[in-house]
Amino acid sequence: MQPTAASATTISGADVNAQPFARPGEALEVVPGLIVTQHSGEGKANQYFLRGFNLDHGTDLAISVDGMPVNMPTHGHGQGYADINFTIPELIQLVNVRKGPYFADVGDFGSAGSVAIDYVNRLPKNIAELTFGSFGYRRALAAGSTTVGAGTLLAAFEGVGYNGPWDVPDNGRKLNGVLRYSQGTATDGVTLSAMAYSNGWNSTDQVAQRAIDHGLISRFGTLDPTDGGVSNRFSLSGNWAGSSEYGQSKVNAHVINSSLRLYNNFTYFLDDPVNGDQFSQLDRRTVYGLNASHAVDMRVGGIETQTRIGLQTRGDDIRVGLFKTLQRETLSTVREDSVREGNVGLWADTTARWTDWLRTTIGIREDYFAGRVISDTPQNSGNAQASIASPKAGIVLGPWYNTEFYGNAGYGLHSNDIRGATITIDPIDKVTPQDRVPLLVRSKGAEIGVRSKAIESLTSSLAVFVLDFDSELLFVGDAGTTEASRPSRRVGVEWTNQYKVVPWLRLDLDLAYTKAHFTDFDAAGNFIPGAPAWVAAGGVTFGGETGWFGALRGRYFGPRPLVEDDSVRSQASLIFNARAGYRFDNGLKLQLDVLNLLNAKTNQIEYYYLSRLPGEPIGGVADRHVHPAEPIAVRLTLAGKF
Repeated sequence: MQPTAASATTISGADVNAQPFARPGEALEVVPGLIVTQHSGEGKANQYFLRGFNLDHGTDLAISVDGMPVNMPTHGHGQGYADINFTIPELIQLVNVRKGPYFADVGDFGSAGSVAIDYVNRLPKNIAELTFGSFGYRRALAAGSTTVGAGTLLAAFEGVGYNGPWDVPDNGRKLNGVLRYSQGTATDGVTLSAMAYSNGWNSTDQVAQRAIDHGLISRFGTLDPTDGGVSNRFSLSGNWAGSSEYGQSKVNAHVINSSLRLYNNFTYFLDDPVNGDQFSQLDRRTVYGLNASHAVDMRVGGIETQTRIGLQTRGDDIRVGLFKTLQRETLSTVREDSVREGNVGLWADTTARWTDWLRTTIGIREDYFAGRVISDTPQNSGNAQASIASPKAGIVLGPWYNTEFYGNAGYGLHSNDIRGATITIDPIDKVTPQDRVPLLVRSKGAEIGVRSKAIESLTSSLAVFVLDFDSELLFVGDAGTTEASRPSRRVGVEWTNQYKVVPWLRLDLDLAYTKAHFTDFDAAGNFIPGAPAWVAAGGVTFGGETGWFGALRGRYFGPRPLVEDDSVRSQASLIFNARAGYRFDNGLKLQLDVLNLLNAKTNQIEYYYLSRLPGEPIGGVADRHVHPAEPIAVRLTLAGKF
């Protein structure tokens, strides 16, 4: 399908796996302008930054794997929590990237962008890999496919262990498996998939900078050695596609069962000077989903058109809780809820090719959300429902001299944690009134851009965008209450380049700048905490089917305001990763990855808030809280294809 926006792109699995990265989430940094970090242990969802957003663990970045949504509404640790630790990068076939609320088939969580990961049905050859590296890293992968009956059976299994450089080892232990049966083709075929994932870990969360400066802990130390978590995910999914004289139909159905138990302590002894501030978050859910679409090509008055209609449904049956703990032992329950939440999205769009140099797309989307909260505090129980319509439009001009021009605009949405839509009193003191927030929040955006291949072997795109939110309302999972943020605007530009020097050598450079600010007046200031301005990535990749191969990639993550008046800012970070290896004619591969090649002493994440160490004033101390980037590390992989 032809791209309908300058920022839309499709990335192959081969390009994903050609880059060195430390963890599965970082593989998504192949998406231009996307920064993926981690502020906790190896089993927790990553932090995502895109288009001037600190997307926390996934809010406003819609991620899917094999047609299944990864973002979780009304989640114990944050709205839109998107944990992709269950992905196996070697199985990725394509990564489809679209940014902005311009696409009728993208609904909740997709205002900043959407990333759809598709898995392969068959591997060219079976794979066996062993990796060992610094800080106790070890990984084993076995994957292969074979013909069974009229179709193909694919199986993959992965085991990963990792301690990290931390004074308290992560002791990460992940088991991951995929079993997939497919028949037919992408347009006339069926796939059935089962996935299973389990992970347990300790975590060194972000720590107060003053604790490092005063020598209380090392740079890789912890202020609560019992933090950590356990996560599990199991899924069954099916995809069917069929084509006929009446058009192209697609159906995806899935069932996901997931659980997460986190133990975190971000403020140490601020709230409870005796037992400390560790808390536990619980999320257990079953997700049911069905997505269906039908596309029809026809000529209307001599104009070629394609009309698509679609239905997207989702239901979540959730048990979610927040507990005060001490060394992972429960002291009290802050709140515990049973939630049933669902949504239905109906969408349609039509693309018309008016001339050889003009095509347009118009679309409309209607979303309906409803659910019920049964809380351990009866005053916070209740029902909530809301609906919202979102029109979309796009225009493409060209090509002229292998260059196309794009314009896009649309309305989108962001759902809030449904507990915020039914809350009436503070779950801790059971007295203080709490304001309810809307279940759905409007977003709207526009983009103009150009994509050119006028220079041979160079693909370059430039996009200028604006994105507004009526309110960045969030449910604060760490406190069990809602936080009403302010209306906002982000204006930015993205420049993306890929240059194939020769068939075995490729250069790339991505540069993005975003100005993010609140649009109302407040004496506190108009800067959005955590919003990145400058982001850049680039590198060189070389190699062929056999012989030497490798890559060198750098990623720049610019400074961010940490408070509304911009008086406190984060560090910038510049990290390089490198890879070198050799593929032998017999299918063996030897590969060396060097992560943080220049041993940059920078941070993956920074926050600014109140916390209290023992002996400090009872009101706490405002300080930076940082999670350092891991130091230089090497990983050696021996792999075979057969």
